[in-house]
Amino acid sequence: MLKKTLTLAVAATTLTIAAPALAQDSGATIGFIGGLTGPIESLAPPILAGAQLAVNQVNEQGGILGGELTMISADSACDATGGATAADKIINTDNAVAVVGGLCTGETIGAFNGSGLSGNVVFVSPASSAPALTTLEDNDLVYRTTPSDALQGVKMAELLLAKGVNDIAITYVNNDYGKGFADALSAAYTAGGGTVAANIAHEEGKADYRAELGNLVASQNLVILAYANASGNTVLRQAVESGNFTTYVGGDGMVGDDLLTGIDPAAVEGLIATRAGAPTGEAVDIYNAFTGEGFTANATYAPQAYDAAFLLALAIEKNGSASREGLSAALRDVASAPGEKILPGEWAKAKELIAAGTDIDYEGAGGALDFDEAGDVDGIIVELAVEGGSFVEKGVIQ
Repeated sequence: MLKKTLTLAVAATTLTIAAPALAQDSGATIGFIGGLTGPIESLAPPILAGAQLAVNQVNEQGGILGGELTMISADSACDATGGATAADKIINTDNAVAVVGGLCTGETIGAFNGSGLSGNVVFVSPASSAPALTTLEDNDLVYRTTPSDALQGVKMAELLLAKGVNDIAITYVNNDYGKGFADALSAAYTAGGGTVAANIAHEEGKADYRAELGNLVASQNLVILAYANASGNTVLRQAVESGNFTTYVGGDGMVGDDLLTGIDPAAVEGLIATRAGAPTGEAVDIYNAFTGEGFTANATYAPQAYDAAFLLALAIEKNGSASREGLSAALRDVASAPGEKILPGEWAKAKELIAAGTDIDYEGAGGALDFDEAGDVDGIIVELAVEGGSFVEKGVIQ
């Protein structure tokens, strides 16, 4: 697939351009870039904990390249400019060999375009789901362990139509994530026979979305594609106050208990949501039994973050040094068949096989991770619902 260049404006800040990292005598350093503050701040800590658990397991089972695996985190506030600033530190000051992140698609693109491309740094995002990442000009350096919203939009459309929801109004946060998701949902929903009565962007950070909601009343079924800690909560709260809607729907960015802050849970009982899920099987069962500080196995994007960190560790060990050169090829090798299966937590086994020159194939907490030419993976999307004031997973959307 020939990828097109995606232009992104970042802050007018001069960033230091680093040469590819030199190999360390032992051990390796990776970075974590994500919105620890801002619109997904309630979602980010469990994602970070998922990645940290993988790092801890590597060190508990003998370490990497004869030393320890270190992960340094940087907050990018779910923002492109924040992503560029975080990447400058992680890549050019901390000399990370690779990056888990970003989380929001805009911060991933900002971080990669800011320092990642020039530094020859592999990024594996556990949560950047916008279709825009597929077409990013990245020299085969940007990957993700979560499926694209091109899939989530289709699955949400199929779910709503199967439930007899035949018309919807959509409001989406005006960024790569929101627009990409809304476009995918609208196309699939219309193709399936549904009516999109309104499809309107909204800007992040406003205190009042009543004007936007007034333009969405052509349907009583409101789809909000935004973030739980930010406009998602405000739009949902003011929609409930308006009394104009009877059914509420949200995407993965809305799946967090903070979404219901200031809202009577009874008013949104049955709210429908979607997010990336995991298939059944031994790999998922093993992962779900893990425990760790701040770790919640089924938190949104925690499995995908665990996979991203574990995969990068495997790729670094396979590459044989803490150099950035050759890491992308090594990542593809350890993530794909052929090879002996490696399941979550099987670091010591993987090290022995790599040392013996045996091919390995990691099967992750989020499922198989066979990257396509664009660095994307297949996946499954699950349905959730608000029941008694909390999100409850209902199952895979077939």
